[in-house]
Amino acid sequence: MSILHTVNKSPFERNSLESCIRFATDGAAVLLFEDGIYAALSGTSVESAVADALGKLKVYVLGPDLKARGFSEERVIKGISVVDYAGFVDLTAEHVKVQAWL
Repeated sequence: MSILHTVNKSPFERNSLESCIRFATDGAAVLLFEDGIYAALSGTSVESAVADALGKLKVYVLGPDLKARGFSEERVIKGISVVDYAGFVDLTAEHVKVQAWL
């Protein structure tokens, strides 16, 4: 079992995602929620960094937060899994530790 890293800040306002990607170990999971969902969108300046991270990390985005900000799942970078609230709970239960990046 590995660590679940959570990022809830926009990559355009804070460097939380950048730090998370740098320090997360291979096989760890990253959940993007609240304003962190902007990192999951294709066509942004952080898309290549996130896509590269998919080689070592499992990345998830919270679907209801995507929808609340007016985005559909079609905008999500290929390889990122969309989860609902139950999926968020499952992720926290499946990992030995949750690390929040603020």
